[in-house]
Amino acid sequence: MSLDVVVAHDGAREAVQIALQLPAPMGKLLIQYITLFRPAQRQLTLDRLASLLGELLPLIQSGQITRDGRIWAVPAEVWPAALQEILDRDRAKPFTRPLKSHGYLLEILVGKASKAEARSEVLTEERRRNGGSGSAAKRQGMADVAGHLSNLKGALK
Repeated sequence: MSLDVVVAHDGAREAVQIALQLPAPMGKLLIQYITLFRPAQRQLTLDRLASLLGELLPLIQSGQITRDGRIWAVPAEVWPAALQEILDRDRAKPFTRPLKSHGYLLEILVGKASKAEARSEVLTEERRRNGGSGSAAKRQGMADVAGHLSNLKGALK
């Protein structure tokens, strides 16, 4: 397909515009994930591709998702791990295709956010129990920040 054809087709043009706004590191994973929405005996239409990407873009850019009436912090750095997890689960036990929504992906993201939140709460509680003031409290605060960052890295794996 030439660039002229892509630009002339509304769905293709929209899909390309959305794809250019997505964080580069997750591009390949998103393409693999989107294939889960392809019907068994047909191609995924360009309009559907644009729609699927358009549903994900605001979630990724905002760094949060709303699920079950709650807002969850989900930084863009967490998305590749969640996408990889859903692809790994599909390889282990293939999903019924085509997927109808992003619900399964959102549940994985909520799980990762919940784990990171729980780790952060444990660190906060430990800091509260240890008390302290002055430079000892500052050192503990820095340790908490380092621990939280480490926990986020762990959630990405």
